[in-house]
Amino acid sequence: MKKIAILGSTGSIGTQALEVIRKLANDFTVTALAAGNNCEILVEQIKEFKPEYVSVKSDKNTEILRKLFPNLKIFTNGIVDIAKEIDYDLILICVTGISGLFPTIEAIKRGKTIALANKETLVSAGDIVMPMLKEYGAQIIPVDSEHSAIFQCSSDGKFVKNLIITASGGPFLHKTKEEIKNATKAQALAHPKWNMGSKITVDSATLMNKGLEVIEAHHLFQKDYENIKVVIHPQSIVHSAIEFDDGSVLAQMGLPSMHLPIQYALTYPKRIEGIKSNSFNIAQIGKLEFFEPDYEKFPSLLLAFEAGKIGGTAPAILNAANEEAVYAFLNDEIKLSDISCVTNKVLSKISIVASPSLEEILYADKKARFLAKEFIKELRLN
Repeated sequence: MKKIAILGSTGSIGTQALEVIRKLANDFTVTALAAGNNCEILVEQIKEFKPEYVSVKSDKNTEILRKLFPNLKIFTNGIVDIAKEIDYDLILICVTGISGLFPTIEAIKRGKTIALANKETLVSAGDIVMPMLKEYGAQIIPVDSEHSAIFQCSSDGKFVKNLIITASGGPFLHKTKEEIKNATKAQALAHPKWNMGSKITVDSATLMNKGLEVIEAHHLFQKDYENIKVVIHPQSIVHSAIEFDDGSVLAQMGLPSMHLPIQYALTYPKRIEGIKSNSFNIAQIGKLEFFEPDYEKFPSLLLAFEAGKIGGTAPAILNAANEEAVYAFLNDEIKLSDISCVTNKVLSKISIVASPSLEEILYADKKARFLAKEFIKELRLN
């Protein structure tokens, strides 16, 4: 049986991963679970999957777990400890934020296989992380549906000219700029196709999520930004595609469900029945539509392309500023359209380090968050 550690087990990807594992009980044993503050869900996961190790963020939750599970080995805020110290065959990293970078690095140093569903790792530090994979003999298997699709299509990566990343367009695809500007939190969170956490759902509404995926794809598949295309595809059936040098295109298709890319990452290189989101009936789908993205309506996507091309600390700054702005929007502090404005202002105010160390990336992240919060205060005052 394959031993798996899941960092972010109570979030959207983590809970769906455990649903996949529930169907594959003879193939996996859950050796560790890490959660933030959602102790109630974690308790139920511990009862069912019986991990040997867990990590929670607070001392309070640690005490709760110790009383309920006296034999459980508990880390307080120990996602790095889990990645660094315990025995596992595969680690699924689906925590949000820059904190996902550190356990990823520790798992790489151990030559482990990493199912990665944390955008910040490659967006902020792809130039550091990717060479480490070769140095330590580790492997990253992408979990995001778009990168999973490219991974499934590209094989050895030979003769691939362009990567084609699809986007549903989110809830505001057919809305005007004015409607987007005045959109409510409820409207932004009403994604028409995907069930995701609130932060990623807002990023999907602004198309920043797609911009971050472009930066990830640049690192994962070693393609120039000129060779990465974004296409709006409202049906979310084609999860992404690759174009070969001869002009032929290979696409990965399926119903919109994260269960399938999660399962593929966990069972790779095998394909097994496991959990299915429903049988795929191409005749019932009827038609597939594709459009060019509107960069004027969705400036965050253009910002991400620009930051990626600049490179260095620019993507880390972009990511940090956007994250702070998204949380401000979710807290009803700013408008949806303010997210890209805050991100753009922060990018324009911080000097870019071309070939940064990890410490310089972390400093850029910290500085970007500080500036973003200052700009958010100004918007609130006005």
